Amino acid sequence: MTRTANLWSLLGLAGFFLLPWYMAAGGFWSFGWVADPGGNGASAFTNILQGRVWLLGAGLALAAALIVSLAPLSHLARARGWLIAGVAGLTLLAGQALMILRNGSRFDLFGDVSQAGMGAGACVVALALLFIATTGISALGRGRGDAFVTGLVGLIVALVAVFVFYPMAFVLVQAFSLRGGAGLGVSEFLPRLFASENWSLACFTGRGWCGPAVNSLVLAIMTGVGTTLLGLAFALIFTRTNFGAKKFLRVLTILPIITPPFVIGLALILLFGRTGTMTEFFADLFGWEKTRWLYSIWGVWLAQMLSFTPIAFLVLIGVVEGVSPSMEEASQTLDANRWQTFRYVSLPLMRPGLANAFLLGFIESLADFGNPLVLGGNFNVLSTEIYFAIVGTVADPAKAAILSMILLFMTLGAFMVQRKWLGNKNYATVTGKADNGQHASLNPGMKWLCYGLALPWAAFTLVVYSLIVFGSFVKLWGYDHSFTLDHYKRAFAIVFRNGVHFVGSAWDSYFSTLTIAAISAPLTAAVGLATAYLLVRQKFAGKGAFEFSTMLSFAIPGTVIGVAYVMAFNFPPIELTGTAIILILVFVFRNMPVGVRGGIAAMSQLDKSLDEASITLGANSFTTLRRVILPLMGPAILAALTYSFVRAITSVSAVIFLVSARHNMATSFIVGRVENNEYGIAIAYATVLIVTMLAAILLLQALIGRRRLRRVDRVAA
Repeated sequence: MTRTANLWSLLGLAGFFLLPWYMAAGGFWSFGWVADPGGNGASAFTNILQGRVWLLGAGLALAAALIVSLAPLSHLARARGWLIAGVAGLTLLAGQALMILRNGSRFDLFGDVSQAGMGAGACVVALALLFIATTGISALGRGRGDAFVTGLVGLIVALVAVFVFYPMAFVLVQAFSLRGGAGLGVSEFLPRLFASENWSLACFTGRGWCGPAVNSLVLAIMTGVGTTLLGLAFALIFTRTNFGAKKFLRVLTILPIITPPFVIGLALILLFGRTGTMTEFFADLFGWEKTRWLYSIWGVWLAQMLSFTPIAFLVLIGVVEGVSPSMEEASQTLDANRWQTFRYVSLPLMRPGLANAFLLGFIESLADFGNPLVLGGNFNVLSTEIYFAIVGTVADPAKAAILSMILLFMTLGAFMVQRKWLGNKNYATVTGKADNGQHASLNPGMKWLCYGLALPWAAFTLVVYSLIVFGSFVKLWGYDHSFTLDHYKRAFAIVFRNGVHFVGSAWDSYFSTLTIAAISAPLTAAVGLATAYLLVRQKFAGKGAFEFSTMLSFAIPGTVIGVAYVMAFNFPPIELTGTAIILILVFVFRNMPVGVRGGIAAMSQLDKSLDEASITLGANSFTTLRRVILPLMGPAILAALTYSFVRAITSVSAVIFLVSARHNMATSFIVGRVENNEYGIAIAYATVLIVTMLAAILLLQALIGRRRLRRVDRVAA
């Protein structure tokens, strides 16, 4: 413990005396601040000498922690000293950062003073103080006395507080705004929260339209159930049958998740719209009336099923693979047939995966913005209503905040139902014992049911994506189908003259998008799986609230998160607007719940005896996590990396307010082309993105591989 506290104290003091305290012009990694130690690269100590004495508190706290480590104190006194020094330093650091802004202090408490946004030095000092405090907590016996566990809990709590709760507070406080700009109050909050326009049930009685809250709830339940069933069908085909085209089917299952949302909507319109290809075909063949059924709950549901089924599959494939073959063999040894084995042994052990798959589908549907915007018609949902409340002709931030709170309530309800259904049962099937069996195959009825659900859906997916690729090679999709490469040339032209020059209009956004996605994906997976490890393997106070807080960012529409980030990080203490960092952060904390839920589902199947055996043999928690648990979590890691990578590329709503001329994203570029009626370039760019992401996913799958739990990795026919 003492060595850990000393390490962080010295690291914090190095940041305090050597690194630029405020944001450096040109960015930290340009190292331009090194040549200007008294100005652009001024450390906290240099700033104190220049008159910013309010920075002294953090440095004194670090020095105090180091003195406590070196002083001849008892173990208990030393632990308390570290905790007090860390908490006091963080409090002083956060207090001065929040109270003193660029143009003066809040409430004029400190007179005519100012400061810029926090830089590298402030971040290092804050991290050091945090880990000093958590080291003190572990030294007091909390968290089983494990500094790694308490430090990990503290780090994730701090990250969620700063990058989820802090920006959302700027939006949610608007829920208490009074009409006419009369300030804040509670008199109008409840009437607006329970207004009939939000909760109307008129569509069930045939007297009008239902409210967006009801529409969102019904749609989310339909999508959660549908994606879970389809995802399970695909997972069972992959693991319990001898289907011959599994590799091709695997490609089809992940295609929808790597597509910008509006492209799926556009493909469905050209297939099933009033003048769509399939609509015209059935009208001519059967004399059916052409209708606008697609622009309703059914069209949005169809698009969401296409978009979110891969999420359920990615969660469930690891869970289905993780069911111990020995248990299934034991069931059959006791004269159970294949249906009974699946019904009473395999399926109950899949409950964590089923629950997490449904929860992700439910929340994804609630937060979906692109599909309802394109296909919703008069079917209003909360995400689009929030968007129009923010960017409409008459902006109403209070309405947007209240609708966002309704989304949170729905997410909390789904979360509680999931916890109730799972209960406190044990679903562990992967233990330290050898397992040389093979999975029980499905009975014929179940196998053909899975085929009947999954294969037609795969064929439908293939048709949709064939049309998307076809549309990138024609002059005008739907009207002029003459073959052309002009769209690709305008977007991705390359000139070989005195070197290689990327002259196409899409290259800048393409390279920026890949860079940001490549950085954010491993960070998202790391934070998500670390959180899952704490939730499944550790016990600590406030665990339930901690788990829900990790799902919070997933429940809020991307548009609201984007606006919240602009409002929170456009001025000190954290000034990130216009940088690549803000894009990376919004992707990490927007997509983190997928890593959390996938990690929980996979880790619930790993028996705790594996951890106990490792610790008994002398390994600490970090070594156990790295050498024992992570190698058995290949599917969960793949799911987290895959989903976070593709969402960083395909996300629209979360970044529409955060992109800049220097850091433009692919989806923002595509939306711009659509607004200019350049559909060919937009579809060509989308096709390139699909190919790029597909190649990246296959590469990730090859690098991570599959979890091997048995010597025989073959499924009976």
